[in-house]
Amino acid sequence: MAPSFLRTSHWLRLPNRRLACGDVEGRLNALFNRVQAIQKKTGQFDLLLCVGEFFGTTPEAEAEWQLYKTGAKKAPIHTYILGAASQETVKNFPNADGCELAENITYLGRRGVFTGVSGLQIAYVSGQEARQEPAPAHCFTSKDLVALMTPLTSSSKFKGVDILLTSQWPRGVWHYANNPEVNTKLCGSNSIASLADKLKPRYHFAALEGAHYERLPYRNHIVLQENAQHVSRFIALAAVNNPAKKKYLYAFNIIPMKTMDPAELVKQPQDVTENPYRCPTKDKMDTQKTAFSATEEEEPANQYFFDLSKKQGGGFRGHGRKRHSDGDGRGRDQQHHQGQPKQPRRHPQPSGPCWFCLASPQVEKHLVISIGTHCYLALAKGGLTPRHVLILPIGHYQSVVDLSSEVVEEMEKYKSALRKFYKSKGERCMLFERNYRSQHLQLQVVPVPLNRCATEDIKEAFMVQAQEQQMEMMEIPEHTDLKQIAPPGTPYFYVELDSGEKLFYRIQKHFPLQFGREVLASEAVLNIPTRADWKECKQSKEEEEESCKQLRDDFQPYDFTWDE
Repeated sequence: MAPSFLRTSHWLRLPNRRLACGDVEGRLNALFNRVQAIQKKTGQFDLLLCVGEFFGTTPEAEAEWQLYKTGAKKAPIHTYILGAASQETVKNFPNADGCELAENITYLGRRGVFTGVSGLQIAYVSGQEARQEPAPAHCFTSKDLVALMTPLTSSSKFKGVDILLTSQWPRGVWHYANNPEVNTKLCGSNSIASLADKLKPRYHFAALEGAHYERLPYRNHIVLQENAQHVSRFIALAAVNNPAKKKYLYAFNIIPMKTMDPAELVKQPQDVTENPYRCPTKDKMDTQKTAFSATEEEEPANQYFFDLSKKQGGGFRGHGRKRHSDGDGRGRDQQHHQGQPKQPRRHPQPSGPCWFCLASPQVEKHLVISIGTHCYLALAKGGLTPRHVLILPIGHYQSVVDLSSEVVEEMEKYKSALRKFYKSKGERCMLFERNYRSQHLQLQVVPVPLNRCATEDIKEAFMVQAQEQQMEMMEIPEHTDLKQIAPPGTPYFYVELDSGEKLFYRIQKHFPLQFGREVLASEAVLNIPTRADWKECKQSKEEEEESCKQLRDDFQPYDFTWDE
């Protein structure tokens, strides 16, 4: 239930026009003058929600506050604020449970949730995450968050809250999205991230970082596995009257979730992304292991970073400098001067022989074009075209969805380099993966001449030929992570077009092993049907070495590993 001071007639009307504000820091006149100017121009707003530090610590800020506290001045809008975010401002909050501080200025309380008669639900947490016990007055604890969440999430009918107000940012909110102008290594709270993940707010406001950041909306369900849910929007606001003129006020309309048409509520905007709090990254709490991270330490790199320059006709030239790495990306000479290197991590290892693990004696090293820290590039054996290559992880991973975040990151760098390389040759870049009857990930990268066909033609060729074989390929929504659709162990076939569009088929029973090659070799695309089977395109080892040397030299200007 809402505290008594909130159960007033103006609150229960619950109209839709809201304003949110970042750190006020005692600049009340500047804030309310701005609000009055906006209302004069666009009409009345019903309430103002303030996150971050409301009070200032300077004599000027104290003097301003006294004018409102004594009634000499009055806030022009019903204003609801969060509690202290620092020890210096605790003195301004006489009651931890919330109270009216001045006419039209109300302190919500330490934490809570209230629902108006129309159903609009607002959850709030004041202060910053406690780093010690007992928690200082301006901090919240895990007990506070549990007390806030439990009454809500224990209901089987719970879908989420309409608005979440916190002073601190949720840690990692930027994953899968545009980067904020803050130090992401230090910014945010893991506890707030967990709270936001569980409460699924339609709007989440925060401050304290001196930055304005409107994240792309993110979804709260797993595509193709769970029923569609509403999206969440995170908005961080800057401080009032900041010299950089960063945005500190945000106007929005909101209809309570409870009264919305279910189909309207779950509509997904074009720019929706995956949920940032379920992202496999190192930003999580130190004690947590993400679902997709490698559990083993990486193997010292030098045991398989062989020098390709000796036998490949000088293909790498001076590039062998990187091949003598001791596992942390630095050469031995450099380490000699900087002391003992840290213990290198190990790559995941296969349980038996593998043709594609770079450390394996089975791997055909003469086909290798480039070697990074986590991935390598190799000429495809029996390739569809002379520039058909594979991107492979150095360690033993079965599919893209099994990769740790640093491997994914380097794989993306190889993709980007290849796209630029192919573009210089007048070709578009096509990628596909078959996670079926294979034990080591092979991301096939095939260039298609721009004058052969359009991207739409390639997409249609995959769709039509899949349909002919009673397979239904589906398009993956933009910004969707493959890991959300196909958990590790799921057999699938996946295509990435040069437009960024992605096609996906979850393999049920049988699947033609050469399907990707057959589509690209078909008349509609490359028109080289006789090359659909790689076994029919095999070259001698000498021919492969020559092809590889030529491709290595051509690709070198685009190879980012030369710069590292």
